[in-house]
Amino acid sequence: MRRGAPATSRPRLLLADDHTIVRQGLESILGQEFEIIGAVADGRALLREAGRLSPDAIVLDISMPQLNGIEATRQLRREGTRAKIIVLTMHADVTYATEVLEAGASGYVLKSTPSDELVRAIREVLRGGRYISPQVAEDVLPFVLNGAHQMNKRISRLTPRQREVLQLLAEGHTNKEIAGLLNVSPRTVEFHKYRMMQDLGLHSTAELTRYALKHGVIA
Repeated sequence: MRRGAPATSRPRLLLADDHTIVRQGLESILGQEFEIIGAVADGRALLREAGRLSPDAIVLDISMPQLNGIEATRQLRREGTRAKIIVLTMHADVTYATEVLEAGASGYVLKSTPSDELVRAIREVLRGGRYISPQVAEDVLPFVLNGAHQMNKRISRLTPRQREVLQLLAEGHTNKEIAGLLNVSPRTVEFHKYRMMQDLGLHSTAELTRYALKHGVIA
């Protein structure tokens, strides 16, 4: 053993969920076996902390403000994050599961399952495997293994930046607020909004919001 190295080294986890009580519960449950190095409440904070802390694994929810878990997973992978990603969600839905697994997650665990299942899932993905809750695995695996699932074709035409703007618009943020969050000008936000409406055949912010709800961009 290297001089000065700790006798044991626990895997380092970063948690992301917009509900305080859930984050606190996860810290209590998972902290017995893993080192909890951070806990955040939205997708943008997750990106920042993942880059700063370099965790071994990230446990995140799909339905998070500012940047949902699916898009956060895509961005983490684009940025080269090596952390294993485990989604912990209430959505027992094939579409959500296949999209987030294709985006780069290694685990999909339902919040309705016992806590020891989440621990098993984290152990499995840290070993290089994949874990999907049994309630959805039978329906999801054929899509994932055969590459048969594809994101809705129209929404897949949107750029990553447009999907970010879409979520923030659907959450009720103004163009000025979105510009501040994304570090762009309000004019750029308006341009993305216009292009999205043009590409999706929509005509108002209200229609964009309904579209975001229908396609899981926001819960």
